[in-house]
Amino acid sequence: MTDSANGEDKDPDIELFVKAGSDGESIGNCPFSQRLFMILWLKGVVFNVTTVDLKRKPADLHNLAPGTHPPFLTFNGEVKTDINKIEEFLEESLAPPKYPKLAAKNRESNSAGNDVFAKFSAFIKNTKTGANAEKEKALAKALRKLDSYLNSPLPEEINADSMEEEKSSNRRFLDGDELTLADCNLLPKLHIVKVVAKKYRNYEIPAEMTGVWRYLQNAYARDEFTNTCALDKEIEMAYMDVAKRLAK
Repeated sequence: MTDSANGEDKDPDIELFVKAGSDGESIGNCPFSQRLFMILWLKGVVFNVTTVDLKRKPADLHNLAPGTHPPFLTFNGEVKTDINKIEEFLEESLAPPKYPKLAAKNRESNSAGNDVFAKFSAFIKNTKTGANAEKEKALAKALRKLDSYLNSPLPEEINADSMEEEKSSNRRFLDGDELTLADCNLLPKLHIVKVVAKKYRNYEIPAEMTGVWRYLQNAYARDEFTNTCALDKEIEMAYMDVAKRLAK
């Protein structure tokens, strides 16, 4: 009798609850929901996704996780609500050999770009025309730091025996050519920065930031990213009231 026949090899019963879009059904703008959605997809586990309409939160959901906003998940019937703890739990529970390890090998990959979203938020929420240039500069600086990390070779890309100068990195993602937990955290936020800054401040990530653009294009080529992402119009709508108009 095989393992699968007696049920030992089955996937755990996982249901992910994410924020719904404006229609109450599609995926809404929520980088944390997308982060968990991407992790589960990359793990290759079978799971269900339920979009939660925050305007009409069903009573049974309210009873399942009272006072909690999505994302949260149930794992074999147990409710889990803390995003960082969920990430750790999934990495431990869905482990090799059956499921891939998703943790980044290089510690720096986890913190690369971690101030981009905060600088973007300050830029987009600012209402004073006089402060706009300074906030934009701070965002550009944070993006430049990320760009520099993406273009610098990782230790495993450097050939110790080579006498040649270090070339710049062509890796696809933060920690190499595969998506890791670091990407699941950063990419949803970086995409929001790109969409919202363009729409409400006419700011585009500079073309010379080749590392950042390479990173985004590689993400857009992956189903794990594009199929877990809210539509641009949902993201723009979510920021309609946040992105204040600049006043004198």
